[in-house]
Amino acid sequence: MKMQTRRNFLNNILLGSLGAGLTTPFTACAVENGIKKTSIQLPIIEEVDICVLGGSCTGVFAGVRAARLGATVAIVEKQNAFGGVATSSLVNIWHSLYDTEAKQQIIAGLTNEVIERLSLRNAVNVSPNPSSAYTFNSQELKIELDELVLEAGIHPYLHTLFSEPCLDEEGKLVGVIVDNKSGRGIIKAKYFVDATGDGDLCYRLGLNSYTFDLLQPPTTCAHFEGWNFKEFDSLLKEHATEFNIPDGFVWGAMLPNTNVYMLAGTRVYKADCSIADSLTKAEIEGRRQIRAMMDMLRKYGSKENMPGLVALPSYIGIRETRHIKCLYQISDEDAMYGKHFDDAIANGSYRLDIHHQDKPGLTFRYLDGSEVYVRPGFPDQRSRWRKEMDVDPTFYQIPLRSIIPLKYDNLMVAGRMLDAAIIAYSGIRVMVNMNQVGEAAGVTSYLALQQNKKIEDVSPLEVRAELKKGDSIII
Repeated sequence: MKMQTRRNFLNNILLGSLGAGLTTPFTACAVENGIKKTSIQLPIIEEVDICVLGGSCTGVFAGVRAARLGATVAIVEKQNAFGGVATSSLVNIWHSLYDTEAKQQIIAGLTNEVIERLSLRNAVNVSPNPSSAYTFNSQELKIELDELVLEAGIHPYLHTLFSEPCLDEEGKLVGVIVDNKSGRGIIKAKYFVDATGDGDLCYRLGLNSYTFDLLQPPTTCAHFEGWNFKEFDSLLKEHATEFNIPDGFVWGAMLPNTNVYMLAGTRVYKADCSIADSLTKAEIEGRRQIRAMMDMLRKYGSKENMPGLVALPSYIGIRETRHIKCLYQISDEDAMYGKHFDDAIANGSYRLDIHHQDKPGLTFRYLDGSEVYVRPGFPDQRSRWRKEMDVDPTFYQIPLRSIIPLKYDNLMVAGRMLDAAIIAYSGIRVMVNMNQVGEAAGVTSYLALQQNKKIEDVSPLEVRAELKKGDSIII
């Protein structure tokens, strides 16, 4: 049997189907500014209508909505499962689907569908608390998303890492280079949805991006058995400094029909998880803090009811990194005053949840004009950020324009990299809101495909109408 190297194998695959004009951004065999460029030829793995990078619920929902309408779709995910923060980061809470007065339902679509599907397996609990309206079993959600993807006829690529964009001779985005166990190759598509969280595709295309000076810090969650929150809270106030546990904010939830508690109590300050070294340090520091909490309990906690650490996330829960400049930036005033948009594709009522990098604790800013600064071990500080109004807004909206980048005609963003000002983003970023953004990206991409249009030329009215047909709530 004749052996061949991976390089020879890839070079021996004819690229006639790729087209003579298709190249990667690096096409010359040379070294320029210290960067080695390559012209190695790569095989085409698949050709689809729409390629979604990132398999969070946001990415999955984008793919499912497009596939259900008739598009061929591939989803590329670097982890071993879909769901993103909701599964791999263990954050098992979705917020209320109603307005701040709990009178009007403002969110439905695939978020509501998945909740109903999980309820059939007793894998979700419902609460009147708007901040923890739905607590679910993250492991059950992984399986449910698998089924959702396969039912829609999507080609899933797990354990597959996006490497770089592929451009033709005219500079049009025509494919993405990915790496997985089968090697390196190209997925060609007509339209692309960047649901990577960090906007990796947009960033590597050189699109304008920005980060805030005070990024919301990431959190490493963990699963425990026999958790005693009251005892932990008391010990944390007294002994956190001894174990170098940062002063922040602690919350959590039980997994339905289990004895397992999800704790979100760590804070990794001054971390930008879109930078490789910073992400690595954040992962290690988050786990150190979990162990410090356990060491504190071992030393000072009840020996008869010592909780057990049973699971850590496969990646840290990232709240914020870079944002991609789009046709419109959602301003702080847009969110705080509940502005309605003609091209609105998502609604949200979650409080503006400001995680500080420059001081401990959180500030919760509400649409009724009140705000509360919360810090563990200290009394809440209540105040107002605006004067009282005759009628308070009860939800805010996300416009389609805020997820359409400025340069490429066949590209959308879906997720926390959307274009939003710092305070507006603090509420908009939560999962039930981003789920809707994913659905809108999928529908818009499909309509552009069907009509052979640029993304920005698709009618927002048609997008809203199609979303409504798919059981989204459009206001």
